Amino acid sequence: MDNKKSSSSRGGNRNSGNWRKKNKRRRGPRPASLKLRRTRKMPSFDPSQFINKNPVEMQEVVYEPKNTFKTFGLDPKISAVVEHMGITTPSPIQDQIIPHVMRGKDVIGLAETGTGKTAAFLLPLIHKTMHEDKGGKMRKTLILTPTRELALQIDEELQKFSKGLHMLSTICVGGVNIRPQIKSLQRNNHFIIGTPGRVLDLMRQGHLRTNDVTTVVLDEADRMLDMGFIGDMRSILGSTPESRETLFFSATMTKDAEKVVHDFLKDPVEISVKKKDVTNSIEQDIVPYTQANKFETLMLLLSKEEFTRIIIFVAMKHVASKLAHQLSDSGVLAESIHGNKTHVQRQRALKKFKSGNARVLVATDVAARGIHVDNVSHVINYDLPQQFDDYVHRIGRTGRGDKKGMALTFVPSKN
Repeated sequence: MDNKKSSSSRGGNRNSGNWRKKNKRRRGPRPASLKLRRTRKMPSFDPSQFINKNPVEMQEVVYEPKNTFKTFGLDPKISAVVEHMGITTPSPIQDQIIPHVMRGKDVIGLAETGTGKTAAFLLPLIHKTMHEDKGGKMRKTLILTPTRELALQIDEELQKFSKGLHMLSTICVGGVNIRPQIKSLQRNNHFIIGTPGRVLDLMRQGHLRTNDVTTVVLDEADRMLDMGFIGDMRSILGSTPESRETLFFSATMTKDAEKVVHDFLKDPVEISVKKKDVTNSIEQDIVPYTQANKFETLMLLLSKEEFTRIIIFVAMKHVASKLAHQLSDSGVLAESIHGNKTHVQRQRALKKFKSGNARVLVATDVAARGIHVDNVSHVINYDLPQQFDDYVHRIGRTGRGDKKGMALTFVPSKN
């Protein structure tokens, strides 16, 4: 994931040479200011309020699309690829967004993850890249995402949907060597997919030009804003031509999101396909525990057959690694994903989890943003999340699409 305050592009980092020189002879405990930064806030909500053993998911009205993939006006080659992938009916976000993107409108799409929004913007943009020149120049799309994992998943989808169409793309994300990205940017890329911090670094170094960008996609914009990327997003958008098309996708519309929309989108069409609050559509319960038997309580749950693919959320990076090792030593195949792991290590862990070679993925909140894995049977909040929004994000990893899901939250026993 991007380290937004990397010393390479911003000064004042505590790990800079000046800080080390001033503190190299320091002995004993760390300064109080550093201790305070590492202090974890207590959760600000009571998870017992969200016990829901009768989710209303099955009561949803079946959506009847107005279009098919053959009536959108997409190139027949794209329609054939979609059909070959077994996708027969547009999802609500695809049905309502694709016609507007095809017409070149700025769009606000309000939808949760798992609704098919990636295809909603990729399919029409692939078509327009094939058939349109913007001002006599090749179309160039810049897609910004909150995490490198999501950037990689979007690129994977792009490769699938554009198979045989010779679309060039580059992924620009932090946490990996920048040199291959610099070399790849020397090509005439149709799509550049990246995280705001790395994209801005490449722009400032002169390797990424945005004066010829024709479309900007902000995917999971609320997550980027939550992670403090608003300044980077504004700098990037401000460097692109005013004539660009802007597609804005978010699960929620916060005040910061409204300001970005107001400043950078032109007469946008707003489409909302948000379902009922995710807390109403997923079965939820709490699991009382004592500190002495917390791990044993977890193992008792995992011994049940219905726990087939599980994501366990913890508060700290070192806890994620430790718990994954404990589970593996106890016979439960587990991987961990957190901010201290390299890009390669995180991708390897995620691949094992997706393929079924690991039954459990232990994750921290930040590392799990943008991770989309199908058929997660259970989410377990082994440690309480910081706030309600984190809770909603966590449990939304299960019960995706038309699948049922269950979320369990560990709560200290009062006995």
